[in-house]
Amino acid sequence: MLQINKLTKRFGDKTAVSSADIFIDKPAMIGVIGRSGAGKSTLLRMLNRLSDSTTGKIEFEGEDITALRGSAKRDWQSRCAMIFQQFNLVPRMDVVSNVLHGTLNKRSTFATMFNLYPQSDIHRAIEILDRLGIAEQAPKRAEALSGGQQQRVAIARALMQNPKIILADEPIASLDPMNAQVVMQSLRTIHEEDGRMVIANLHTLDTARRYCDRVIGMRDGRIVFDGTPEQLTTGVARDIYGASADFSEAATSTEIETLDTSKLRTAEAYA
Repeated sequence: MLQINKLTKRFGDKTAVSSADIFIDKPAMIGVIGRSGAGKSTLLRMLNRLSDSTTGKIEFEGEDITALRGSAKRDWQSRCAMIFQQFNLVPRMDVVSNVLHGTLNKRSTFATMFNLYPQSDIHRAIEILDRLGIAEQAPKRAEALSGGQQQRVAIARALMQNPKIILADEPIASLDPMNAQVVMQSLRTIHEEDGRMVIANLHTLDTARRYCDRVIGMRDGRIVFDGTPEQLTTGVARDIYGASADFSEAATSTEIETLDTSKLRTAEAYA
């Protein structure tokens, strides 16, 4: 289904992602974990073609995604929707219009300029908002919503694209625990009910273990773990994040699992 072969991204003399190999044979919910700067966001941006790879290949259902250009590339970005940490909504625009922006790649320039949407799209947008529990927010400006509500609007916008893959780049990093749980459960439900592939960069091990079928660990641009949540042991966590004060011999498994890796301090920083 999705095949990534030797995918590499270099920025000058720095290698952000190095020879990544991933094979996903069916829709799954996959968490990508690792320290800040491990290459997680770069990997997702290459999958969505927001950033071109230096070398390597991405194939989806037999199609070479890395070779797509122009309208074919834009079509792929409709089939592979992206959700960002900072939501990327238009703050002063109402919620339903933000959701309808998920159809921009399929609309004419004239329709886009004058915000002309067919009634069927408007109804579908409201149905998606209702599914995510925020239909009553449809007429409000996006800026009036809480962070968790805004992220659900961003998910609704992605669903308007009717994608086969949803990529979520740190979707809960800026949310409080309650809203984070709502957003992650929304993504999990979308995967289970719609059969869509979801790949999410996550910053806590506990979140990856709770919501994902498979976890990929990255360190210094390389994939150092690819397995089930049950295989994500304390020893594996050390391999992914490196030696750390948080990974002392006295640390319990629960402490390791709930570690907020966005705040992880590595031994290298103190060397």
